[in-house]
Amino acid sequence: MTNDRTQSTQATPANDFPTESFDDPGAAVSRVNAIYEANTAFLRDAFARYRRNEHFTHRVRACYPFVRVRTELNTQIDSRRSYGFVAGPGIFETTLTRPDLFGDYYREQLRLLAKNHHVGIEVGVSAQPIPIHFAFAEGIHLEGDLDRDRLLAMRNIFDTPDLALLDDRIVNGTYEPAAGEPHPLALFTAARVDFSLHRLRHYTATLPTHFQNYVLYTNYQFYIDEFVKLGRTIMSRADDEETRAYRSEYSSFVEPGDVITYNANLSEQFEDEGTQPARLPQMPAYHLKRADGSGITMVNIGVGPSNAKTITDHIAVLRPHAWIMLGHCAGLRNTQRLGDYVLAHGYVREDHVLDADLPLWVPIPALAEVQVALEKAVAQVTQLEGVELKRVMRTGTVASVDNRNWELRDHREPVQRLSQSRAIALDMESATIAANGFRFRVPYGTLLCVSDKPLHGELKLPGMADQFYRAQVDQHLQIGVKAMELLRMNGLSKLHSRKLRSFAEVAFQ
Repeated sequence: MTNDRTQSTQATPANDFPTESFDDPGAAVSRVNAIYEANTAFLRDAFARYRRNEHFTHRVRACYPFVRVRTELNTQIDSRRSYGFVAGPGIFETTLTRPDLFGDYYREQLRLLAKNHHVGIEVGVSAQPIPIHFAFAEGIHLEGDLDRDRLLAMRNIFDTPDLALLDDRIVNGTYEPAAGEPHPLALFTAARVDFSLHRLRHYTATLPTHFQNYVLYTNYQFYIDEFVKLGRTIMSRADDEETRAYRSEYSSFVEPGDVITYNANLSEQFEDEGTQPARLPQMPAYHLKRADGSGITMVNIGVGPSNAKTITDHIAVLRPHAWIMLGHCAGLRNTQRLGDYVLAHGYVREDHVLDADLPLWVPIPALAEVQVALEKAVAQVTQLEGVELKRVMRTGTVASVDNRNWELRDHREPVQRLSQSRAIALDMESATIAANGFRFRVPYGTLLCVSDKPLHGELKLPGMADQFYRAQVDQHLQIGVKAMELLRMNGLSKLHSRKLRSFAEVAFQ
């Protein structure tokens, strides 16, 4: 950043917020909120004047709030927890955004830091500018209001997203603070979070505020159709007391376009709202919401590892408690039948989209808590156990590839690799979702359903596929929902695994 640019910066509300220390995490988050609201309001007001063609002689800038802790001694930490503490003595800091969305999350992270290290929490205004686009929580649409010259000139007045502040070096473990700089306190900077929040709205056609802490991914619209049917059923009034009690655990169901259906089983009634979009977005999301955010979100990611990486890159900033892939796969063993389930306990990563961020030599371990929940869910929904359960569900390695027509290659080479890896199923998304879960410290799992067996002459053809879909998708979805409900009941202390934490890990979960 040039000296000229710095010298011409207009005064901002930052001057009204000197850095202060707080013992109470709630008070610290309230201060963060005050800074964020003042500075974003300042930018929105300035941009409204820019739209009215007012002349600006100075650059307009406002910056994100930050939180900071200073630890002087090594502290004895309860090692059973995987987050809430820093690695050792030093200064640790992060910028924050959207306290309206992350307030509860921030309070919990800061509470654990204060408890574990007995330190105050410093809150102030950082030097990281808020890009003008991110001052608007729901985004701004410039094309209709500003001509080309005003669009170009806008960069001379306002800060715009800077790629240097949006990378994933902290997540990838490659970030090294310069001499005198604080260590990171969280995996993401405020600008990186804002970038993903805006991308989520674009890709899913729902606001980030609707996303729940338990996320299901699928690669087929059939699963979404069943999830929509389930969501709308849960929202409908039930006469049976037990059914009504279960349905009342969920508050609303949200579809693309922020179409909200409220639960008729709850005493407090609201008018349904929202408008269906003219066309579905690239990766539509649906949300079966609970009041505390611990409901279930389901996203149709479409086909391929690129989509799988794209959506998990952005959902990760919401810090979900778990995500699971539910989809179809090619069964690689002759003993498998169409409709059998595959519970992944390892992955052959031939998707390639994460090779630069997570080297192939990094193992992606199975997480016991998620594996157990998925196996229990299969048993409960199918009403099978023991040997009979093993007949319909096999645990093993899943291979993910980036070539949908891998069958058209000389099959000897891929078949040899699949055999050497002991893979029992092949798809295009599961390894990406698991690997990005590992990279972002989000508990992950995979339960696939065999839809074809190309190595054994059973190809996915229209007639076979239709019959398979009708018979199996509903049950598979029920298993995914049940698994998420089991994970929620087990509690977070068991779910967030130390397997996902690195040597010198950030404090925030």
